[in-house]
Amino acid sequence: MKELLPERNDTSRTKLLRERMVELQLIQRGIVDQRVLAVMKAVPRHWFCLSGTKDEDAYGDYPLPIGYGQTISQPLMVADMLQQMRLLGEETVLDVGTGSGYNAALLSRLALRVISVEVVPELAEKARERLRSNGFENVEVHVGDGSMGWIAAAPYEAIVVTAGAPVIPEALQQQLRVGGRLVIPVGSLALQKLLVVHRTEKGFRIEEQGLCRFVPLQGKDGWQ
Repeated sequence: MKELLPERNDTSRTKLLRERMVELQLIQRGIVDQRVLAVMKAVPRHWFCLSGTKDEDAYGDYPLPIGYGQTISQPLMVADMLQQMRLLGEETVLDVGTGSGYNAALLSRLALRVISVEVVPELAEKARERLRSNGFENVEVHVGDGSMGWIAAAPYEAIVVTAGAPVIPEALQQQLRVGGRLVIPVGSLALQKLLVVHRTEKGFRIEEQGLCRFVPLQGKDGWQ
């Protein structure tokens, strides 16, 4: 796992809150991937919350608003999706729904290269600057329709979508390398199932991982 650059506002208190988050919210609820646990202990979640968010809330067991109708997901859901990706460290991955940049920051420590796509230009710009200034140099943030993926860097060993889609976008399936995984919530606006799509030599195989609730995926193959 790549090391973080020092950051003056990561205090002993926020480090302790992060350790408790990992122990109580993740380990005790079934997250076993040691690389995922290590990176969630290392990357400060409070850097990616709205200014003025209390430290206890930044590491709370719930999603938080980040503006423009978007959220930073519950830590357990973030960890579960990362665990489902089964990353080893040499992959190029696609992150659909940059938001504040938290998921991209975690992925940057788990993969070789991260392509992150955000539909809201203001969020993309803020995330790009936040990631750059904190040393996450292997992340590229682009403004675009995430349901269409990002063809310029395809194919990807793994793709993760942090917004709920009505269907599995065809473009994302086609941009997935054979042997790769697509992790995506699919269902209604109110409730989705977390799906893991495996691309094989013979086609696609889908696993269901349980119920979840995300903000809507906007775009051509998302919610219009």
